[in-house]
Amino acid sequence: MTTTQPVTATAKEPRRVPGQPDMWVFVLFESLVFTSYFGVYLYYRAQREEAFLQAQSHLDLWLGVLGTIVLLTSSWSVARCVQTARAGQYRAATRDAFLTAGFGVAFLALKIVEWTGHVQAGHTFTSDDFFQHYFFLTAIHCVHLLIGFVVLGVLVHQLASPDRRSQETVETCATYWHTVDFFWVLIFALLYVVR
Repeated sequence: MTTTQPVTATAKEPRRVPGQPDMWVFVLFESLVFTSYFGVYLYYRAQREEAFLQAQSHLDLWLGVLGTIVLLTSSWSVARCVQTARAGQYRAATRDAFLTAGFGVAFLALKIVEWTGHVQAGHTFTSDDFFQHYFFLTAIHCVHLLIGFVVLGVLVHQLASPDRRSQETVETCATYWHTVDFFWVLIFALLYVVR
C-alpha cells in the first residue's frame, strides 16, 4: 500500500495486526529459535548451578540495566515514528527513526565496553560454560541489532519520498525493532537477573 496522504483510522476500517504478515511469521520463527537457546542455557545452568552463579557474579548488573533502558527507549522512539508517520508528519517520523538508530548505537557501544571488560578480566567465550552462553546470546542479539540498523535504513528510505511511503512498511520495520528489544529483555533477565 503506497500512499502520500496520512493514514488515519476510521470506524469502518477493520482492526488488523500492524505490519506485513511475513514479518510476523519471521517473529514467530525467531521466537522459537531464541526459546530453544534459552532452554539450552537453562538446562546447562541447572546442571552446574554453583559454577554459573559464580561466573554470573562477574557481570555488572547496572551496565545491563543501563543497556536495557537504552533499548526500551529505542522502542519508544520507533513507536513514535509509527505514530508520526501515521499522522503524515514524515519529517518527525524520520527524526524518530534516526533517534531509534542512535539508541541502538548507544546500546552496541555499551555492549562492546562490557565485552572488552570481560575479555580483559579473563572471561572469554572459552573460559567457562556461563560465559560461553553469555557471549553467544549477547552476540546473536547484536547480530539481530545490526540487521535492525538495515531495517531502520529501509524505514528512512521509505519516509524520504512521497512515492515510496507505506505505513505498512513503517509498521513492519518497527515490528522487527520491537522484536529485537523484546529478545534483549529476555536475555537480560536470564543472564543478569535470575540468580
